[in-house]
This record gives sequence, structure tokens and C-alpha cells, in this order.
Amino acid sequence: MSFTLATWNINSVRLREPIVCKLLEEEGPDVLCLQECKSPVDKIPLEGFRALGYEYIVAQGQKGYNGVAILSKLPLKDAGSRDYASLGHARHVAAELENGVMIHNFYVPAGGDVPDRDVNEKFGQKLDYLAEMRDVFHADAPKKSILVGDLNIAPREDDVWDHKKLLKVVSHTPVEVEALAATQDAGRWVDITRQDIPLGPLYSWWSYRARDWDDADKGRRLDHVWATSDISGAAHGSRIHRVARGWEKPSDHAPVFATFDL
Repeated sequence: MSFTLATWNINSVRLREPIVCKLLEEEGPDVLCLQECKSPVDKIPLEGFRALGYEYIVAQGQKGYNGVAILSKLPLKDAGSRDYASLGHARHVAAELENGVMIHNFYVPAGGDVPDRDVNEKFGQKLDYLAEMRDVFHADAPKKSILVGDLNIAPREDDVWDHKKLLKVVSHTPVEVEALAATQDAGRWVDITRQDIPLGPLYSWWSYRARDWDDADKGRRLDHVWATSDISGAAHGSRIHRVARGWEKPSDHAPVFATFDL
């Protein structure tokens, strides 16, 4: 079974329904994982997605904030969600495909502006969220699983436009990078995007503040596709659909794709 999966922080699924449909029509991933849907589940515009063949959905939502959803052409069943760090946020949902592959869709907290948990509660919440993810993966080692989402950390030097300038900027600080690495190691997760594209700058997010985002290219790779080591060898075809960042009324993130033969 071959299937293509995409992950995209959409920054309001209702506001950006037209570009979600555009992606589904033009690229046709079998599974699309969305973050920051900013909608209760019953308000997600499913009719348009179903008309394009995405009949299956699992989601966790809340009004105006957070929210994660998995849209699929392939049959899948809800595998639950977890309130990591006990924040009461809709930031995780899981689903299982018929071939037994588990898909986890995460929206890790951004962490605010100051990388110091003593003065910035949001940064502490981010670190606590990652710590619980790590502990869960240690306690129950994932198998035959894919983890995707906006993890809000660009781990490698070439995952940001300027490593030295961003070392003290939230999303690329050493403490965050170390926390993400510990989480990844706990589940023996393989970074599929970098497995397929090992060298060179690679970004999935560009600030709304930069009108010349494409030319300046001051981006960060905040969106990730991971797989457990037992199925990582079945992955290929990774890419970032950068063109979507330039669509009308875009998200500040671009979709990230990968294909699996399982």
C-alpha cells in the first residue's frame, strides 16, 4: 500500500478553506493533517472536503485557538487524543489506518517570545509539553507510527535562515532543540524530511511580517514528518510545497509531504 501524507499548519481552517481545497484538488494527498484549525469540530467545513473525496476525519477542536484534524481519503479510525502538559488545549489527535499504521498529529505550543520559563509561562508550557511527549514515548515505545505536525522548533542549523542570529530566538534555542531531540530519541523517531533531503537549507514557515518572504527567504523548518524506525525505510518523496505560502490569504506555513510504501 502506497500513500502520501501532508501536514500543514493552516492558521484557521474556516478562513482558509479555499486554499485547503486548492491543495486537495491540485496535490491530492491521501491524508492531510492540519494544525491550528481554530474551530470547534462541528464548525470545520467538512462538506467541501468530502466533495473532494476526503470522507474520513478525526479531530480535536476548540473555538478560536489551537485545534488539530486529520482528513483522509483512506478509511481510518479515531485513536484518541492526549492533553499533553494538562493545558486543556486541542493540540493532539491520533488515527489508525486499515494497514495498522498509527498517525499522530501534533501542534506543540509556540512558546511565546522570551526563552525563559521563569518570566514566560508559555515557554515553560512548551518545555513541559515536550517532556511529557518524551515520557509517553519512553513508557510505551511507538511502533509502525508516523508523527507529524507543527512542532514549533527548527532543530538543525540549516533549518533556519541564520543559525547564530536565531540562537536566542524561540524555536531555535539550544534548550528547545535539546528537548525536541530527547523526544525524538525516546520514540526512536526518524526525521523523514531530512532523511530524504539531508543537505541544505529547508524551511516551512515564513513570517507574515516579511512581505518579501520569498526573496528574503528568512524561513524556519517548524513542520515535521517523523516515522518510527521500523517503517522509516518505506518513506520517500519528501518535499515542502513552498508555493502554497504565496497563495491568496495564505497560512504563514507551507505543507510538508512524504510518501510511504507499506
